[in-house]
Amino acid sequence: MRGVNAALKRDCEEKLKYSAVRLRRKQKEIVRDAFVAAARRFKQKIHAIAVCLNHVHIVCEYVDVPIGVLTGYYKNAARVALKAEGFEGKVWTKGYDKRYCFDEKALFARIAYVEKHNLVVPEKVNFGLNLLRSNRVAADIFVF
Repeated sequence: MRGVNAALKRDCEEKLKYSAVRLRRKQKEIVRDAFVAAARRFKQKIHAIAVCLNHVHIVCEYVDVPIGVLTGYYKNAARVALKAEGFEGKVWTKGYDKRYCFDEKALFARIAYVEKHNLVVPEKVNFGLNLLRSNRVAADIFVF
């Protein structure tokens, strides 16, 4: 594998408590639909969303609900939807990354970043340092 630190990859894989989650195309659609439904419940506009093999990016408007509550609701909605389709096991990491966008320039930059992840790519895992630290799916939430 070009560009991958094999020793770091092996070390991280050995530390996993559960098998690493890699969402397939249908599972990605289920997660996306669950996030969109959750956003509707909170009347939160989604500007961009990308569900990748092992993480999710979402850019959404601010609503007066604590970000941790929103993130928990989104993750739970997706977990329940995946389970209804037969997915078993742990899915999500405990945390999330949030970044606030205070102007349109920052908002458009985040949207472009997320849309870049919507490109169709083969279902092979690209091991990134930040995602190998966990065996579950991570979520980045950018709020405007």
